[in-house]
Amino acid sequence: MRSSMTRQTLALAGLLSMALAAQSIAADPAKRANAATRPNVIFFIADDVSWNDYGCYGNPAARTPHIDALAKDGIRFDQAYLTASSCSPSRSSIITGRYPHNNGKAAELHQPISWNLPWFPELLRDAGYYTAISGKHHMTSTKGPNGETRPRPFDHVDGGRSKGNSGGHANWVQVTKDRPQDKPFFFWFASYDAHRDWDADNQWNSDRYGPMHKAENVIVPPFLVDDQQTREDLASYYNEITRFDHYIGAVVAELKEQGELDNTLIFVLADNGRPFPRAKTRIHDSGMKTALVAHWPKGIEKAGSASDSLVSVIDLAPTVLSVVGLNAAPTMQGVSMLPLLQNTAPSIRRYAFSEHNWHDYEAHGRGIRGDGFLLMKNSRPNLALQGPADSVRSPSFVALQSQRDASKLTAAQADVFLAPRPVLELYDLKADPHQLHNLAGNAKFSAQQTRLAVVLDQWIDETHDSVPEEISHDSFDRETGKALNTKNYSRTTPGEDRNASMTNAPGPR
Repeated sequence: MRSSMTRQTLALAGLLSMALAAQSIAADPAKRANAATRPNVIFFIADDVSWNDYGCYGNPAARTPHIDALAKDGIRFDQAYLTASSCSPSRSSIITGRYPHNNGKAAELHQPISWNLPWFPELLRDAGYYTAISGKHHMTSTKGPNGETRPRPFDHVDGGRSKGNSGGHANWVQVTKDRPQDKPFFFWFASYDAHRDWDADNQWNSDRYGPMHKAENVIVPPFLVDDQQTREDLASYYNEITRFDHYIGAVVAELKEQGELDNTLIFVLADNGRPFPRAKTRIHDSGMKTALVAHWPKGIEKAGSASDSLVSVIDLAPTVLSVVGLNAAPTMQGVSMLPLLQNTAPSIRRYAFSEHNWHDYEAHGRGIRGDGFLLMKNSRPNLALQGPADSVRSPSFVALQSQRDASKLTAAQADVFLAPRPVLELYDLKADPHQLHNLAGNAKFSAQQTRLAVVLDQWIDETHDSVPEEISHDSFDRETGKALNTKNYSRTTPGEDRNASMTNAPGPR
């Protein structure tokens, strides 16, 4: 247990962090100017959707006309990365602008953010913004040593569900209509689409969404089995994406009706990759890369463009704050994307870092992207990376198991079950978009491997990351996805033993 002095030091540091964040948005009349002149902001966050499952990112089968239209008149970011391919750690990272291990217990699924860390909607609300979250939340905070709680981040909170629509987006339009007219607004609109189990199929409205996707039209990635059950699984997944897209279009139409669209910065993204094998929870692009579309007619200098700048979702919090004229909190490790929106710089960072921590199964992996390469470091090489429990229970995983048992897996498919795994994996992202050919140990790429390994170790050290002596154990069966009778699977989270939640150092960027 920590000593009393340590607890007092942590409490003092947390209070100082809160004070500095408040100081950056001190009562300044200029920051409470007329609502008409201050930009509104909306985040549309999909649940479990990979970056290349949108039309504007090159998928001809998935119908996303409204997202595509936003990209056509905005910016499509082609190298946007998550910090975790896991629901709550990813969302917690977005809302604090910090890496998962720097958020305390929130590095792992279903765990709370450390109480000393401000959420950017708190800062917006304190500066006069009306803030609302509708749909999936999945974020909580701990209490401080003396019972301290975080300031209220949202004026309005609802689950986004109604009769006949459990997708999380049922109330988005109504929230947009009911907002106070004398304040600028920030909306966190988060769907449950496309999280398993699929519900869009049973709630489908062809008048709204068009025809359902057909199995014969889907794009099957090389690491899945191309059979009927996998194709039907993907078709249901596409239906969820199209439904998510529809409600984005409905909100955009309402903003046009109100005359607010031009003055509203919209970001469309996802919290992690598709809930299929070798995607969700993986550090590979299929799990960690996100579609990121920005739309803001009054603020984007070069509309209809694509940005090749490397960006991380921890950059979103400082971006929003800079857009509305506020300083980022000292706790935030990201950098503002405003230069990219204003077309004043070609890039904002050289490296993007990602984590794989416990999500149903014991895991610890780290990844760095830079100079066109991905380097992954696996601290649990003896364990397979089969994906989370909901993926293991899927028809697509069962198809892979059948092929495995018949000794018919391709090399790409066999990777789902591979154990032991390499400690290091290196991929050329342009030449190998699915990351199927490990270049680690290849003399031709030794310079890239060495350089990225040095920077990754620097990031681990400076941000106080760690591989604890005992990390959280499996709580589901790896073959069936069924829950185990494991009550005390949770152990020390990464960085917890180094007080990483009290560290603001961003590491290399």
